[in-house]
Amino acid sequence: MNTKSCGCCTNISPVESDKGESCQSNNIPTANSDDSLINNGRRRPSFFSGIFFNQLKQVLKKKLRVVALVLGLGSLVLVAGAFGTRNFELVKSLDIFASVLRELNANYVEEFDPMTLVQTAIDGMLESLDPYTVFVPEAQLDEMQFMTTGQYGGIGALITQRNNQILVSEPYEGTPAYEAGLRAGDIILDVDGVPLLNMTADMVSERLKGQPGSPVILTIRRYNEPNPLQISITRRMITISNVAYFGVIDNNIGYILLTGFTQNAGREVRNAINNLRQNNNLSGIIVDMRGNGGGLMNEAVDIVNHFVERNTLIVSTKGNAAQRVISHRTLNEPIDTQLPLAILINRGSASASEIVAGAIQDLDRGVVIGQRSFGKGLVQNVVPLSYNTQLKLTVAKYYIPSGRSIQAVDYATRNEDGSVAAIPDSLKRRFETRNGRIVYDGGGILPDIITDATNLSDISRALIINFLIFDFATRFHAHNAEIGSPYQFRITDAIYNDFISFLADKEYNYVTDSERLLQEFRNAAISERYFASVEQEFNVLKAAILDNKKDDLKIFREEISFLLKEEILSRYFLQRGRAQANLSTDPEIRTAIDLLSSREKYRNTLSGR
Repeated sequence: MNTKSCGCCTNISPVESDKGESCQSNNIPTANSDDSLINNGRRRPSFFSGIFFNQLKQVLKKKLRVVALVLGLGSLVLVAGAFGTRNFELVKSLDIFASVLRELNANYVEEFDPMTLVQTAIDGMLESLDPYTVFVPEAQLDEMQFMTTGQYGGIGALITQRNNQILVSEPYEGTPAYEAGLRAGDIILDVDGVPLLNMTADMVSERLKGQPGSPVILTIRRYNEPNPLQISITRRMITISNVAYFGVIDNNIGYILLTGFTQNAGREVRNAINNLRQNNNLSGIIVDMRGNGGGLMNEAVDIVNHFVERNTLIVSTKGNAAQRVISHRTLNEPIDTQLPLAILINRGSASASEIVAGAIQDLDRGVVIGQRSFGKGLVQNVVPLSYNTQLKLTVAKYYIPSGRSIQAVDYATRNEDGSVAAIPDSLKRRFETRNGRIVYDGGGILPDIITDATNLSDISRALIINFLIFDFATRFHAHNAEIGSPYQFRITDAIYNDFISFLADKEYNYVTDSERLLQEFRNAAISERYFASVEQEFNVLKAAILDNKKDDLKIFREEISFLLKEEILSRYFLQRGRAQANLSTDPEIRTAIDLLSSREKYRNTLSGR
């Protein structure tokens, strides 16, 4: 029985549902580690065996379940005791836990579900360790498989929830959903005749997923169609590409948008590079990993291998056990070790993304541009447990070529957006790249060229949260059969004015930072009994802020146009359109183009000048 090593994880993404990014994704590196439940030829006792009776839960009554649970723990205590005095604390703790369950079952004032109680205990126990050691119940195994393979059985569409409605947010190109004509903006009314009222996106996702070859019938409501439509779709094995887009932009510079690190990510990047090289005289390559939450560690090593010599150390893992100390080196001949290279990262770039960016930086092979990355440098093994459950267990830290760890010093303390909090200089350690440039540990990868993070305005967030940009794009697509090339499409005055008219009868209330601060001032002034003396000035200032707020659609036109263009292009060109939407105006991409277009500037950056 093999375990799977997980290199990074920031969240488990649903396959058929779009719950929004949170740090977008989990990682599962090489599958070359030992089975952590096997020792000296015999199985170690698992804490979970004998206490998690998912299947028995459906056929046993409560008291029988509790008795079995306590007996299972008791037998586990006896077995654990055989390992010697060094496990005494474990034995004692398990005995106490069994005693608590026994007393609860006998004397607690209300009925309770023992399985729910144990699940809560497991989750609480693991939460005290680190954010990435988690118990995976049987219901989530499909999501775990999707994290590692990028594959699942389903129709191939993202869905999202708005109030009590389930919307199609985007079908994947070339999938059954796309081929059957499902569109972004379609409202799913029922699946196989079962109404979806009051169902969550996760519940609907489970209904849409299924065995490849099996049919599913959706009833949908489409904008500008008077009656509901029925669409029959045959499920297939859906494979989500790690390379969402690649192409050539200004000055013969290749651009690769890398969104994941599931199986074959290295091969996909290799194919993209070779395609770009065969058809163009490349002057450089940009690899965009912004928002990429990570994936398989071996795929990260493989991707770096395309740009550096064979047998180059890329990442080392170190844990308490000797077998956890492993060096991962490149195995293949590179594609190109000289072509100028820029790596784009941001605070949502985690784990495997950080291995790639950090190794490229430490080896002085390319320039890293953007904001400090997430800071996730822990390795997990996926360990099979009883009753088709799993444990994702942190077993090691990983270190990039300079010897530094990218794990945040304190993973419990982060900014509101999940990014690494300010790191005191006293906690940072100094390292050197291959060419002697100074780099530091303490949390994430600090880019060679730091750019300002893009923070949306209050009005833009309100328009997104209330689906108004989404709905306008749906309406625009229904009234415009074609828009020409995605590179030439622009949000003209006519389109933007139409959007303003569209908003005239829509609700999208929002509170600006100025309003929040003004309200805080009012509360403080009232508390300190100063408000009566400044109330008149306060009211004047409040009126001025509200008056200026009316102009937000004009003030933030460029930002809102950026979002409109992206959403509209996705209606016509799907993921490719979303990727192409702002290649010409994206500030980090422009910075990378300027750098790669100047060999002198590129060399000086890599030499630390």
